[in-house]
Amino acid sequence: MGDRAPPALVVAALGVVFGDIGTSPIYTYRTVFNPGAPHPVPVTAENVYGIVSLVFWSVIVIVMITYVLLAMRADHDGEGGLLALLSQVRRWGARAGGMVIAALTGLGVLGAALFLGDSLITPAISVLAAVEGVEVIEPSLARLVVPVTAVIIVALFTLQHRGTGTVGRLFGPVMVVWFVTIGAVGARSIAENPGVLRALSPSYAIGFLVNHVEVAFFALAAVVLAVTGAEALYADMGHFGRRAITRAWLFLVFPACIASYLGQGALILHEPSRASSPFFLLAPDWGRAPLVVLATAATVIASQAVISGTYSVAAQAAQLGYLPRLNLTHTSESRIGQIYIPSVNWLLMVAVLGLVFAFRTSTGLAYAFGMAVTGTITITTLLFFAVARLRWRTSLWLLGVGATPLLLVDLLFFSANLTKLPQGAWIPIGVAVIAFTIMMTWRRGQAIVTAERRRREGSLGDFIARLRREPVGIVDGTAIYLNQGKETAPLALRTNVGHQHVRHQRLVIVSVEAEPVPRVQKDQAVAVDDLGPADDGIVHVTLRTGYRDEPNLPVMLSRLDPAITGGPAALDRATYFISHVELERTAASTMARWRKRLFIATSKATADPTDHYHLPPDRTVIVGARIGV
Repeated sequence: MGDRAPPALVVAALGVVFGDIGTSPIYTYRTVFNPGAPHPVPVTAENVYGIVSLVFWSVIVIVMITYVLLAMRADHDGEGGLLALLSQVRRWGARAGGMVIAALTGLGVLGAALFLGDSLITPAISVLAAVEGVEVIEPSLARLVVPVTAVIIVALFTLQHRGTGTVGRLFGPVMVVWFVTIGAVGARSIAENPGVLRALSPSYAIGFLVNHVEVAFFALAAVVLAVTGAEALYADMGHFGRRAITRAWLFLVFPACIASYLGQGALILHEPSRASSPFFLLAPDWGRAPLVVLATAATVIASQAVISGTYSVAAQAAQLGYLPRLNLTHTSESRIGQIYIPSVNWLLMVAVLGLVFAFRTSTGLAYAFGMAVTGTITITTLLFFAVARLRWRTSLWLLGVGATPLLLVDLLFFSANLTKLPQGAWIPIGVAVIAFTIMMTWRRGQAIVTAERRRREGSLGDFIARLRREPVGIVDGTAIYLNQGKETAPLALRTNVGHQHVRHQRLVIVSVEAEPVPRVQKDQAVAVDDLGPADDGIVHVTLRTGYRDEPNLPVMLSRLDPAITGGPAALDRATYFISHVELERTAASTMARWRKRLFIATSKATADPTDHYHLPPDRTVIVGARIGV
C-alpha cells in the first residue's frame, strides 16, 4: 500500500483496525478479578502488581514484538494476515519438502478458520461490555443491556456496505477521542497512586507466575484479553498499509491502553472493592455516563476491526482455492483492499446476535474469547518464522533464538485457555473446526472435479488441430470461452462444435490464473499463448490475477492486440461462453459420503461467474454439464 501514511489515513486506520484491542481495557481486569469466575484471582496487592505486570509484558511480547516488529514486516506486496503468510509459504516452498509445506498449509488454513471463530465473539463481547456500563450508573437499567446491544449490532452490520474507508472516516475521530480519554483518566489515577509503576518491571510478572502457579496459570486465560485484536493489525494491513497502522499504534493506541491498565491497577490497589468494574469507576461521577456512551461507540468500532478482517480472510481463501468464488464489492476507488462481502456480512450478523442472546453478559463470553485468539497468534508466529526461513533464508540458530521464547509465551496462553472449554471456549474452536473442514473439503472436491473435467475436455492442442483439419461452419464475430487452463478444451466449445458444427470467426480461449500474490502488475496480467498458426483466428489467452485483484475480464481483454479480438468494437459485441458444471453425488470412493454432501452444498454459494468476471449478461451463454464426485 505504499510507504506514505498521511494523517487522514492514520485516523481512518484508528477507526477500523484498533477498536478491538483498544476496548480490551473495559473488561480485562473485571474478568481477571471476577469472584464468580471458575478460577478467580484474589484481590491482594501482590496479585494486582503481578496481573498489571503480566498485562503490560503480554502486550509488549505479543503485540509489539510478534505483530508490529515481526509479522507486519512479512507482508505480501502490502497485504497481511495468515493467508498472506500462507501464500508466501506456498510461493517459496520449493526450498522445503512436500510434507513440510503440506503441514504449514494446514496450519495456515486452521489459523484462518480460528480467526473466523474469533470474529463471531468480538462484536458480541465488545458491545455487551460497553452497554453494561449503564449498570454502574443505574443498576435498574440492566434489563435493557441485551436489546440495546442487539440494536447496535444490527445497525453496525447494516452500515458495512458503505465500505471500510467510509466507516473509518466516520469512526476514526471517535477513536481519537476514545484513546485520549482512556489515557487521560488512566494517567490521573497513576498520578494519584504512582506506586503502580513498579509493575512495569518484569520481575512482578515472573514472580506472580512462579510463586502463585495455581492462580497465575488460570489467570492467563483472562490476561490474554488484553491482546485480543492484535491479529487485526496484521489482517487489516491491506486496507491501510503497515506504516499508518504502526504509527497509530506507537503514538496513540499503545500509550493510551497502557495508561488505562496502569490506572485501573492503581485504583484497585487503593480501593480493592472497585475491582468489580475498575474501567468505568476510573472516571469521576460526572464523567461516567459520557464514558459509557463513548465506550459503546468505541466497541461498535471494535467490531469493525474483525468484520473487515473477516472479509479479507474470506476473499483471500476464495482466491487461493479454499472457498468457492464469493460475490464481493470493492468499496473504494483508490484502495483495492477495501471490500464488502454480503453473504459473509449477514451470516456473521446472525451468528453474533445468537451469541448475544445465548450468553447475555460479557463476562460469560470472556472465557470463550481467548481460545481462538491464542490459537491464531501461535500459528502466526510459526508461519512467520517459516517465511523467514523459506523466503529470507534466515539461519536455523537465529530462528531458534527468536522463535523459542515467543512460542513458549504463545503456548502458555493457549494451554491456559484450554482449561476454559467448559465455560464457552469450545464455541470458537467449534466454529474453527467447521470452517477448516469446509475449506479443506472444498479444496479436495475442486481437485476431483478439475481432474474429471480435464479427462472429459481432452487436450486443447489435439482439439484445435482436429478443428483445423476438419473445418466447421464459421459465423462472424468474436467468441470468448472461459476455461480452467490451456491444457484442455472448454466443454462449452466442444459442445458448440460437436452439436452445432459451428464456430466464430475469432475464437479466444481465456484462462484465469489466481496467483498466490496480492496483485499482479498490469504488464504481467495478460499473456497470449502459442496455439500454432494464428491466422485462423484461434488463440489462447492467460489472465493472471492476485488474490486482491478484481477479475474484470472485459477490461483485461481490452489490453490485447486488436488483431486478436477484432478491436474495441468487436469486443463490445463479443459473446462469452461459460462451461457450468452441475455436481452430483456418486458411489465413487473419492471422498467420504458426508464430505461429498458438504462439497455439493458449499458449491451452492459460488458466485455467478457472470458477475464475478464482470461479463455482460446479455452476451453471456452458459453451457451446462454434469460431473459426479
